[in-house]
Amino acid sequence: MSFGKPNNPYGQTPQQPGQPGYGYPQQQPPGQPGYGYPSPPAFPQPYGQPGPVAVMPGSVKAARVMLFVLGGFQALGGVLMMVASARFADYIGEEISSDPSISSDDVNTVSDIGAGIMIVLGVIVLAFAFWAILTAVKMASGYGGVRVSAIIYASVVTLFSVISLITANVFALISLMLGILIIVFCANRNGSYWFNRPRH
Repeated sequence: MSFGKPNNPYGQTPQQPGQPGYGYPQQQPPGQPGYGYPSPPAFPQPYGQPGPVAVMPGSVKAARVMLFVLGGFQALGGVLMMVASARFADYIGEEISSDPSISSDDVNTVSDIGAGIMIVLGVIVLAFAFWAILTAVKMASGYGGVRVSAIIYASVVTLFSVISLITANVFALISLMLGILIIVFCANRNGSYWFNRPRH
């Protein structure tokens, strides 16, 4: 069988196996960039976002909501304590004024002290409320100091809840449960992932 003359332009000229025709590669080798340009990434990221955006875990979100709830109730309680300070002073004055050995000046002094104590306690409760709400707001940034703040706050709430339970305050069970859950949710693996995640 003949392939024609070597100089015949219409004849079939055999090519050497393994050599590309006319100086161009017939098929791009897999995994190699072509024409001097790098291969495009498999999953291109949006501009300004070199990696996937971290999402707050559900347990951390739950702890954040609990902080808002505790802070809201404490803010309400602090305001009520400050508003009720005048009524509390009147109640003390009525109780001790029945004793004839106590002068009216002493009654007024004791009443003022009682009102002052209520106002100071209300301010302290409002400070705790601000602590809880600020910590919950800062949880979106997720820095380690926020995690420590949440755990310390929840520990203090748990301690005071136990003391309140000793005085037969049944409502302290709610704050006790919320405090324990906040500690668990912030200290577990999901909390560690969120608060120690890399920042870009």
